[in-house]
Amino acid sequence: MRTPELDGELVRDWRQLIADDPDGSWFAGPDWVLAWWRTLGAGQRGEIAVWRGADGRAEAVVPLAVTRQRPHHRVPLALPVLTLLGAGPGAADHCGPAVRPHRRGEVAAWLAARARRRTLWLPALDPAHHDLLPPGARPVTRSACPRLDLTAGPDRLGSRDFRAANRRAHRRLAAAGVTFHWAPPTAAPPAVLDELLRLHRLRRQAAAGGVSSFDAGRLPLHRALLETARPGCGPAFQLAYCEGELIGVLYGFWWADRFAYYQIGWDQRWAAESLGTALIDAAVRNCAADGVRVFDFLRGDEPYKYRFGAQDRTDTGWLLPRGAGGALLGVKYRLLSPR
Repeated sequence: MRTPELDGELVRDWRQLIADDPDGSWFAGPDWVLAWWRTLGAGQRGEIAVWRGADGRAEAVVPLAVTRQRPHHRVPLALPVLTLLGAGPGAADHCGPAVRPHRRGEVAAWLAARARRRTLWLPALDPAHHDLLPPGARPVTRSACPRLDLTAGPDRLGSRDFRAANRRAHRRLAAAGVTFHWAPPTAAPPAVLDELLRLHRLRRQAAAGGVSSFDAGRLPLHRALLETARPGCGPAFQLAYCEGELIGVLYGFWWADRFAYYQIGWDQRWAAESLGTALIDAAVRNCAADGVRVFDFLRGDEPYKYRFGAQDRTDTGWLLPRGAGGALLGVKYRLLSPR
């Protein structure tokens, strides 16, 4: 299929594949991939390969795209590569196809054949999908993606001192009139994305002029994700208010028993009261109360994630170069290649 307009039955099957897979990722499912294709990836050549069982249900879905990549930002030449659809701008993590175990051999053989004449670039590939890689692919990037196991409950996360500091922060914030509200999928107020962007921008500006790729150009994607949200599946928000003013927003994606924390913004006037940490702590506790088993911080090894007790899961970027263009891209990543 070469269009993001899929029939509803296939979309449901694809969602189920991701939900049933203990390593399934929001970024590998139809909600993210199709919304991305319609917005940030509009006009990109894409294809979705589907394997069906005897009952007609999808048993494997592999979304691919042909895009172009520069070997260096100063070189105007852009080289064609075959990659995962939805893995471009927008910061997708834990990428990969949705495949039932008994279909993995077929999918691996098909992907190897598909990449026989074109350079294959698989960014942020989850380790669960390494068995699908064609021969000759090599790792060129690695990203730590810390995550929390919530099965033991939030009161066992991090050190005793860290948990005590969080309790004190919540008491200070409550005394100052700050309240926290959890907005699961479909329950977010209409303007929440605009407020998130505003607060995120202020936070980044306060961080020594820090720059973020999360800007107004990304909003069409996230508005599309809000439109396809369903109860228990889609964008969810941890909100903080003071006297009716929204002062903090944490944004992520909830599906099955997993939550992926994607972005945050909060009023820097509350920095001394640890509002940012309190927002994350409140989100973790609300996720646990709603039956979430894994709270995923996604890419980045910032120290605060490990203070909550997160453990790394590592995404890897894989390159299978073909021809002179592939060789140039290989040079680009050579110095970054994991040893």
